[in-house]
Amino acid sequence: MTDQTPFESGAGTSVSPSASEQTASAAPPARPRVLALANQKGGVGKTTTAINLGTALAAIGERVLILDLDPQGNASTGLGIDRKSRRVSTYHVLAGEASLSAAVVETVVPRLHVAPSTLDLLGLELEIAHQRNRAYRLRLAIEGLAGTMGDDPFTYVLIDCPPSLNLLTINALTASDAVLVPLQCEFFALEGLSQLLKTVDQVRSTLNPRLSIHGIVLTMFDPRNNLSGQVVADVRQFMGNKVYETMIPRNVRVSEAPSHGKPVLLYDLKCSGSQAYLKLASEVIQRERVLRAA
Repeated sequence: MTDQTPFESGAGTSVSPSASEQTASAAPPARPRVLALANQKGGVGKTTTAINLGTALAAIGERVLILDLDPQGNASTGLGIDRKSRRVSTYHVLAGEASLSAAVVETVVPRLHVAPSTLDLLGLELEIAHQRNRAYRLRLAIEGLAGTMGDDPFTYVLIDCPPSLNLLTINALTASDAVLVPLQCEFFALEGLSQLLKTVDQVRSTLNPRLSIHGIVLTMFDPRNNLSGQVVADVRQFMGNKVYETMIPRNVRVSEAPSHGKPVLLYDLKCSGSQAYLKLASEVIQRERVLRAA
């Protein structure tokens, strides 16, 4: 028995594609939604949120790529990618030595991939500082990725930014549709947020007019701590509906999961941290629907 294509099975009948089919085949590949997880303060839960939000989005059917732009490489480690196996990393992509598709590797989570980072990223800024397209390196890499995914493209790209407002973060903001800001429920939270918002405004006015604040997710929330409650109230008053309803609780299982090379949703699905990230993913998708309908 021979395999036949739909056009060959017409017993000699010639079938030409319609004009609409020709237009569809010529359509450019779908571009993923690109979200940068950014905050110049360290220890606020950027990497944890990138890993677990990516996992939660994949669990509800999205195809997700996490771009690790932090030289520490914690997102890569937290997804079980051994440092010795990171032969092609985001450094090679931004340095122009490899395509983004060459850096992408699978994780243990179905539909979730990662482009890992290495300590080489520490020297990248000096290497490309004098090049005219230095702020657009990541945007060009993501645009190139869309044409290599065939019929199964990524629907979301999450960029885990380093804890500073350097050229790596500027590349992430220039490449992104929106910024998702993890904000720890601590005393200096609003001070750091103000600085980040100024940077977002500067990038929007000079490099990326489409950039917006997707939302602010409050992390490490402890209802037993009066200060946490006050920070939540202050941030909601300052940022209004930009703050997600979902708050990520301080949870020991969330802290333990990276040492096992797993997202917390695989480590302990029933814990409060896992359930919070699933709710956050649903809220992100809901906001996406509103943005697309606008």
